[in-house]
Amino acid sequence: MENIVVKYVTGLSENATRYEVRIHKRYGGIEKVCRRIKYDMRHGVKNDEVLSFLERIRTDSSFSHLRELDGYLDRLNEIEAHFVNNIT
Repeated sequence: MENIVVKYVTGLSENATRYEVRIHKRYGGIEKVCRRIKYDMRHGVKNDEVLSFLERIRTDSSFSHLRELDGYLDRLNEIEAHFVNNIT
């Protein structure tokens, strides 16, 4: 789950190859990312763990390289919006 979130928040680089663009188009949308996270939730990950990881991305120094990217906050908020409403 963590790798999926980090990959989505990182986004596509400016000098991406055609292959990377094609793979991002196929697997990189918000719907597919949320579907993968929900799959992980069906297999043991709790909604609180997802939200705490998103908060850790916002505050932890080990994710400072993500905070420097353009649009990271928008993508992070999109993911968070899907899972804030699912608190059980």
